[in-house]
Amino acid sequence: MEQQPELSADVPRAWDRPVVTVPTLTVLSLIGGQFPSFSAQANVYAIGTGGALVWLGLANRVPRRPVPHRLRSGAGWWLVPVLVFGVFEASTFMLGSRDDFPTFSKLADPLLDDPLVRSVAYFGWLSAFWVLVRR
Repeated sequence: MEQQPELSADVPRAWDRPVVTVPTLTVLSLIGGQFPSFSAQANVYAIGTGGALVWLGLANRVPRRPVPHRLRSGAGWWLVPVLVFGVFEASTFMLGSRDDFPTFSKLADPLLDDPLVRSVAYFGWLSAFWVLVRR
């Protein structure tokens, strides 16, 4: 029987270490939090930051674990909240976001008025995105 080689991760690059990643994401989120909510500048910054994270996350990638050939049976239940959120957000967006039937984005506007809260939310978004890219 032929043995399969074990996956071995090389020495992590500088941007893979939490000592570098957390302060970098903190600075990026503090900058992103200063832009007005849902503005053109914020969208350009988010797309540019996300593109840079994808590029860094996928550059010279070494798989950390084998990719499953098929999802487990319980994995489909994780799609239910995502689909409910997506259907609700899309339907309220298509019907026009009104005060009596607002989108989640409109509900988040009062919270995102404060730049500090916006920076904290941005940090959470960047951290989650970085974890997903590095998987």
